Amino acid sequence: MTFAQIYVVIVLVIPLALVFMNRLREDVAALLMAVALGVAQFLGLGVLGPPNTPDAAGNALTGFGTPEVITLIALFIVTTCLDKYGATRWIAGRLLAIGGKSERRLIALFALTAAILSLFMNTLAAGALLLPSALDACRRTGIKPSKLLIPIAYGTMLGGAATYLTTANIVVSGLLPLANPPQQPLGVLDFTPTGGLVAIAGLIFLALFGKYFLPDREPPYFEALPSSDQLSKAYNLQERLWEATVLADSALIDRAINETQIGESLGLAVLGIRHKKRIIPAYDVAYRIQGGDVLLIVGREERVVQLAASGLSVQPATSNTSVEAPDAIFAEVIVPPRSIIEGKTLRDLAFRSHYGFTAIALWRDQRSYRTDVGTFPLQPGDTLLLMGPKEKLPTLNNQHDFVVMETTSNNGGLDTRKVALTLAIGISALVAMFAGVPAELAMIAGAMVILLTGLMKPEEAYGAVKWRAIFLIAGTISVSVAMVQTNLAQLIGDAVVGYVTPFGALGLVAGAYLLSAVLTQVMGGQISPLVVAPITISAAIRLGVNPQAIAVTTAIAGSISFITPLSHPVNILMIAPANYKFSDFVKSGWLLTIICFIALMIAVPLFWKL
Repeated sequence: MTFAQIYVVIVLVIPLALVFMNRLREDVAALLMAVALGVAQFLGLGVLGPPNTPDAAGNALTGFGTPEVITLIALFIVTTCLDKYGATRWIAGRLLAIGGKSERRLIALFALTAAILSLFMNTLAAGALLLPSALDACRRTGIKPSKLLIPIAYGTMLGGAATYLTTANIVVSGLLPLANPPQQPLGVLDFTPTGGLVAIAGLIFLALFGKYFLPDREPPYFEALPSSDQLSKAYNLQERLWEATVLADSALIDRAINETQIGESLGLAVLGIRHKKRIIPAYDVAYRIQGGDVLLIVGREERVVQLAASGLSVQPATSNTSVEAPDAIFAEVIVPPRSIIEGKTLRDLAFRSHYGFTAIALWRDQRSYRTDVGTFPLQPGDTLLLMGPKEKLPTLNNQHDFVVMETTSNNGGLDTRKVALTLAIGISALVAMFAGVPAELAMIAGAMVILLTGLMKPEEAYGAVKWRAIFLIAGTISVSVAMVQTNLAQLIGDAVVGYVTPFGALGLVAGAYLLSAVLTQVMGGQISPLVVAPITISAAIRLGVNPQAIAVTTAIAGSISFITPLSHPVNILMIAPANYKFSDFVKSGWLLTIICFIALMIAVPLFWKL
């Protein structure tokens, strides 16, 4: 190997090892790779262009302008618009009604729904949208979440294998023109026959046999519940709920709740004020505390009794104390894996001022914490119970730092007219793609029509884009360029060709699948195709096998590898709500992976004439 090739391997392996050890976020790792390659090229090493051509260092950032990145940005906007007006939740609700209380039927329905949604939207977004509905189904049927959440995760990946609109499929298609010699990129429908057959095989397996392989875990106690009273019980609020009566000489009289500094100074949560027979929510800053009012407070006794110094008479709340206020809702949010808020506190994030919700309790490690909630450094899997005004719910739903679970008032209706208009725009973009318009041009035009019609505001569009995914893809594309430029992809491809030549084209298909599937378990399905595709495409060219067929195999293999939770972020998202263990994915995923591999080995020769 040349020094340039060794350098590319080092630039690839070290950041990925840090990602695997959870020392570095994957998007930061991707940008680090791009910077390291760009600096090397600028200093004369030929990794992104000929040696001693510093101008070629700019190739490290070409990924930001590639068609696949533009397509993904537009796709995020269109799908978020559909979610904004209730389309995805409406569909999920209707299918839930069909399932009844049959465990097998619900497994099949949720997996199928997830697959259908992921045909048209980001895989992780599809899983996050179905998660609250699945938890609600578990509450109403008694089925444990561990029986439904893995099928949702697997369903999104199966559906993603059958559509061009999946991140890995778009990226692999974009890598074909970078091969040596350049190859024709894949079309919009090129993934559908092969991925469709694989998806059908996987869904049939989940429907018929899934219940026997899925774990039977006792869930944590933070799943979505339909009322504030039930949420209060789930988080054991009654144990720490107090009524603090404002005495006539209290220093708090004529102050707004936010002026009392009770939360900041004592780590307590003020839910609201009972004024005669009505509840004033804590976020109503216009209301001034009056003598005789009763503050409803959550926190430890030794903290609450200190309020006596401010002229409050404190006593435990009665069992029938209501904490519901008009126009106030309770909501649960989960801290997702590798979130940018990991390690930060709610105070660091100025959470209440940004989102308008007050954090009442935090669930972690099977325990509810109800004091000093704002000072806990947040960890992946933490669940927060929030209270706030209904009108602030869209702000909470549109952020990407938390995954919003069900709320006590999260039953907004379907805006039929706006959903129909959004669907018409999206379908028009797809029709244009089928007619030969470049995918990136058709999709960005659709996104622009959404903005021009006022369906979304520009600020909402910026918030809809998963910039973390964009940086990940754009940064890692530079590695693919370097692997081709330094002939590293060809070198590895030669080794693969030498091993699989005796087995012919099908041997290369199997080799491409196994290489991608193995790396996906530790790198994730969004990263592994970027690394594996240049190798397998180069091997196909050397062996004289259809490169498009091998590219399809490589991309799909990154989606249908289910054996570890690391294989896709949607798996990680499901761990905390269902109380999954690492071994649960091994047990439920190994046979499904084999089933999909067999289906792929049938589909590729059938549809690609190998």
